Amino acid sequence: MKTIGVIGLGIIGGTWTKHYAAAGVLAGCWNRTPQPTRPCWKESPEAVADAADAIQIVVADPPAVQGILDRILPRLGAGKIVIQSSTIDPDSSDRFRTQVEARGARYLEAPFTGSKPAAEQRKTVFYLGGPADLIAAVQPLLQLVSEKRLVIAAEPRKAAALKLAMNLNLAVMLEGLCEALTFARRAGISDDTFFDALAGNVGYSPLAELKEPKLRTGDFSPQFSVKHMHKDMRLASGAAKDSPLPLLEAARERLQLAESHGSADEDFSALLKLLA
Repeated sequence: MKTIGVIGLGIIGGTWTKHYAAAGVLAGCWNRTPQPTRPCWKESPEAVADAADAIQIVVADPPAVQGILDRILPRLGAGKIVIQSSTIDPDSSDRFRTQVEARGARYLEAPFTGSKPAAEQRKTVFYLGGPADLIAAVQPLLQLVSEKRLVIAAEPRKAAALKLAMNLNLAVMLEGLCEALTFARRAGISDDTFFDALAGNVGYSPLAELKEPKLRTGDFSPQFSVKHMHKDMRLASGAAKDSPLPLLEAARERLQLAESHGSADEDFSALLKLLA
């Protein structure tokens, strides 16, 4: 089994680091904001790239990924693998793959679904885009932090596109749930009645189950933040180009409004606050 290094120690990357360390495969980790108490902490992304066979990048957006690659590309070569797990757009995926492969290393697009609770319980689901032999090579590592690893295509860009499609669905679903709950409350219907009815309705979903406690209590501590979902909808909107998607644009506008109202770092269920 190869060793792995993690660059980006946010909610998800920090959780994965613990799992990799417990399995004895973590060779290094780094974050822009120093976290020296992390296991196998390194002082630079270059040091992580030197130490690990596979380097997993899980940062905010395409510019952040590019910033990491600018630093580690000189350290890459034959035998190194870049596992790109940030949510990015398909064109960025193409660009990053070209840069990595030009150094003789290999590139796997591996975005994921699953927020903080899923990461803690090793129930992350990866969407993998890359050659079959490369996917087979990293399976022993990724299975340490995930429940499923879905092979999407040999082309990395398709995995990136699928992740944006999945998040578009979540954003639209949660806005609908917030509006339905608000409509019921305004009609004098209790939350107990609303969620009991929803649980027996065809529209019930794991998303509703996950977010129900937050919507009931107004505890919007982040599992997946407004700012990150807004970023994903901006990327999806850009990737859609000349094929407009009305609900995508509506969701993007709602998230932008929530961010401008001070909810950027709150869970994206804070969309409910806009309806108060």
